Amino acid sequence: MQMPQGNPLLLSYTLQELLARDSVQVELIPEKKGLFLKHVEYEVSSQRFKSSVYRRYNDFVVFHEMLLHKFPYRMVPALPPKRVLGADREFIEARRRALKRFINLVARHPPFSEDVILKLFLSFSGSDFLPADIQTQFAMSRELIRNIYNSFYKLRDRAERIASRAIDNAADLLIFGKELRQGKQEENDVVEKLNLFLDLLQSYKDLCERHEKGVLHKHQRALHKYSLMRRQMSAAVQSREPESVEQLESRIVEQENAIQTMELRNYFSLYCLHQETQLIHVYLPLTSHILGAFVNSQIQGHKEMSKVWNDLKPKLSCLFAGPHSVLTPPQSPQEDGVCPH
Repeated sequence: MQMPQGNPLLLSYTLQELLARDSVQVELIPEKKGLFLKHVEYEVSSQRFKSSVYRRYNDFVVFHEMLLHKFPYRMVPALPPKRVLGADREFIEARRRALKRFINLVARHPPFSEDVILKLFLSFSGSDFLPADIQTQFAMSRELIRNIYNSFYKLRDRAERIASRAIDNAADLLIFGKELRQGKQEENDVVEKLNLFLDLLQSYKDLCERHEKGVLHKHQRALHKYSLMRRQMSAAVQSREPESVEQLESRIVEQENAIQTMELRNYFSLYCLHQETQLIHVYLPLTSHILGAFVNSQIQGHKEMSKVWNDLKPKLSCLFAGPHSVLTPPQSPQEDGVCPH
């Protein structure tokens, strides 16, 4: 923030200058939003930032708390009251007007208007990073990665067996004074590369499981608890117990806030999954190198095996050559000219 010229004790702004800083509109979105719990949403449009974002009441609450934390010695306008159970249109409209007053006072406040958190609140939307079909993309990506994992898991097992056989072959061929070095080493390298890729795919599978357990299961439990509270609320209203109704109303509001927080976590989790899926695709070209190395290791291994046997062939041929060959079959007594007695 730039310091005003002149006396720092004097605020050198006119009313017109403050009003010209920004004009923010807050409009109610007719259709309620939410994956699990429907809630009221507002369209917040800033003339200064030429932006239009969607905000919920809880977003205003978080923004308000951040202002209080960052500017404890400044006038932070108060927010309208939280949602009241069974709120009618008049309450919702009154709260919309109060939110509009709040955000305009903040947007025109000299220190607040220059702070990054105001710009983020008025112009940034995390959901902009998520495609509309993010849930469908997640399901398709998970199935694709699962198939890739299964295929390379089988390939890794085969490569390990081939590498094991190569070690056995190398040990057997030591009898002939020959050792298979290069082919055996390349096969071990292929197994290591396969293990690296499988570790990456396994981490993605684990992430998908954490997403489902952390989002779907917890949301289901929270929604079940919310539904139970609503039934208890209906019973309390029918029995005309004002204290029970007030307590349940407070608990229901807290539960709704908790569910809305879970929705934000779900959006962020899906965003991270979207990024991690792209990371997997960045690693996918590694598979062609792995397969190429696997083929080369087999070629090299068989070349070495062929060389070993080709080197042995002339030595074996010498064993059959000449009259004193150890493999020359013995002659019969008749052939030696010795008569039997």
